Amino acid sequence: MATTMTKEQIKHFIARRVARELSNGDFVNLGIGLPTLVPAYLPDDIEVILEAEDGIVGVGSAPAEQEADPRYVVDAGGRPATVTVGGAFIDSMTSFTLIRGGHVDVTVLGALQVDEEGNLANWIIPGKMVPGMGGAMDLVVGARTVIIAMEHTQKGEHKILRRCTLPLTAVSCVDMIVTEMGVLRFVDGTLTLTELNPEYTLEEVRAATEARFVVAEPLAPME
Repeated sequence: MATTMTKEQIKHFIARRVARELSNGDFVNLGIGLPTLVPAYLPDDIEVILEAEDGIVGVGSAPAEQEADPRYVVDAGGRPATVTVGGAFIDSMTSFTLIRGGHVDVTVLGALQVDEEGNLANWIIPGKMVPGMGGAMDLVVGARTVIIAMEHTQKGEHKILRRCTLPLTAVSCVDMIVTEMGVLRFVDGTLTLTELNPEYTLEEVRAATEARFVVAEPLAPME
């Protein structure tokens, strides 16, 4: 059975599930796109410190459209941003010292491909123009926990593979994958389906996943 969710609903569904992984006081870096939806779903009793690698510690919610002025405050993706009370602006060198120094508790990123060995490809498709590799390589190596938040397939093509075919961002860096179909974790190095969205069957997940994975016992419903 196929999901009844629209693409926009899928993004929010994934973001809501990722938000449950964050703990009070976590120092968190969110990638551009889908991961930026995560803060909207944090429980009221959970406060995290959001870091933008372009030099903001304490990124706030996105400003209202009429208040946005990208000439002044932008996040790492170049979008208008705000800063929370007590937040700080730091130079790029200090920002990457925080990232490379192991001070980031969790980073949430999208991906082009992830494979069954935890390898990640998310920075370039050969032949396509990109502005640069950004900070993903530093983040996935420096953060304590790496969560990939993405749709399970891309136009029907597998994104969770036996082996990545695109240039790698980093090797064996992924801890968890959250998609609209379920939650997969690397448990003792083995890709494991720990939660299943009740809108899908296990057979559908297997068909949409090239990578080999085991199924947790018990297999929890993805809420």
